[in-house]
Amino acid sequence: MIRLSGLLGAILCLAILGGGRAVAHEIRPVFVDIKETGSSHYDVTWKVPVTNGIALPVTLRFSPNCTASTGGARVSGRASVSRITLRCAKGLVGTAIVFEGLSRTMVDGLVRLQFASGEVATKLVRPADPVFLVPSASGPLDVLGTYIALGFEHILLGYDHLLFVLALVLFVKRLYRLLLTATAFTLAHSITLSLAALGVIHVPPPLMEALIALSILLLAVELVRATDDPRRADGLRPAGLAFAFGLLHGLGFASALAQIGLPQHEIPLSLLGFNAGVEIGQVTFIITLLITGYLARSLSPLRKRLAYQVCTYGIGSLAAFWTIERIVAF
Repeated sequence: MIRLSGLLGAILCLAILGGGRAVAHEIRPVFVDIKETGSSHYDVTWKVPVTNGIALPVTLRFSPNCTASTGGARVSGRASVSRITLRCAKGLVGTAIVFEGLSRTMVDGLVRLQFASGEVATKLVRPADPVFLVPSASGPLDVLGTYIALGFEHILLGYDHLLFVLALVLFVKRLYRLLLTATAFTLAHSITLSLAALGVIHVPPPLMEALIALSILLLAVELVRATDDPRRADGLRPAGLAFAFGLLHGLGFASALAQIGLPQHEIPLSLLGFNAGVEIGQVTFIITLLITGYLARSLSPLRKRLAYQVCTYGIGSLAAFWTIERIVAF
C-alpha cells in the first residue's frame, strides 16, 4: 500500500499547506524581449512583476556603448511594461545586460533576443548571477533547457498543483494505480496546456484559478469519503478524477506560460520544454512523497492515522479558503 503517513508525512503536509498562497500558479519572471530592427538598433520590451500595486525594484543596465530612449512605463495586468529604443554603436553581441536589483529578489529574469536574421538567443537569469552576456545566437538546446527550467520552477512555486498531487498520492493505494493516475493527469494537463498556449482555447484566468481550487476541494472530499469506504479509491475512479481535474490544471500551466511568452520561431520546442519541466517537477515531488511514506512505515497506526487526517483536512480547508477567495476576487 502507498500512503503518505506518520510524523514525517505530517511535517511534509504542513510545509506544503503553510506555503500555500492564493496566487499559487504564478511564476512571473522579469521579462526582457529584445528585437533587432536594424544595424545596431533594437526595440526592447521590459516587463516587471507588480505585487500589491508596486513593481519590483529591478532595472536594466546596458553596455556604455548603448544609448536608450524610453517611452515610459504602464501597468498591464500584473506587470509594469516599459518600451525602450536602444542604439548600440558596436551592437549588443558580446556585451552584458545587468539586472540591477534582481539579486535582492527571489524572481528570475528571462531574456529573449531576436536578431534581424531571425536567430534567437534565450536565457534564464538567476538572482545569484543577474547578468546576461549577449551571445551571437542560441541553439535549439538552449531554448529547450531554458523552458525546462521554467516549467520545473513553476511546479516548485505552484502550491495548489503540489497540493492536488499530494491528494492524489493519498487517494491511491497501489503502485500500479498511482502510475495509471499520474499518467492520466499528465495526459490531461498536457492537452489543455498545448491547446491554450497555442490559442485554440481560452478560459479567463480568475475563473480558471477558482476552478483549480475547487478541484482540490472536491478531491479532499473524496479522501474523507474513502476513509469510510475504501472502494471509492478502487478501479479506474482515481485515474478518471485525475484526468478530469488535470484538464483544469493544464489551463493553469498555460496561464503561467502566457505570462512568460513563447518565442515565435521556437513555439513547439519551448512548449515541449516547459511541459517536460512540469513533468520532471511532478515526478520529483511524487518520489519525495513515496520516500517519506517509506521512512514512516514503522510508526504506530495511531500516528499514521493522525498524519493522514492532518493532511486530508488541511488540504480541504486550504482548498475551501482558496475557492472562496478566488470567487470573491471576481
